Amino acid sequence: MQAIRTRYHGPSNSKGSRFSAQCEAGRIYVPYDHALNLDENHAEAARQLIAKLGWAGDFAGGCFDRDYYWSPVIRGDAWSTVVTVNAEQVAA
Repeated sequence: MQAIRTRYHGPSNSKGSRFSAQCEAGRIYVPYDHALNLDENHAEAARQLIAKLGWAGDFAGGCFDRDYYWSPVIRGDAWSTVVTVNAEQVAA
């Protein structure tokens, strides 16, 4: 599995507002759903790409510089590095 980036694309003369979801394995465009808020639209775009790629599992997301990034949540025997920060390491 790979991290996914979702991005909002405003309307143009020929297309309405939409969201893209992309990773190395592929990209899709999803129309803006006015019944959802911004966060929910980003999540829906990521969900549709995950389904299209045939992946399963939980993905955690967050916003950075107007884009959202979604990463698989690893449980049990992790195949990637997990970073843990405890309270003593947090600068006051």
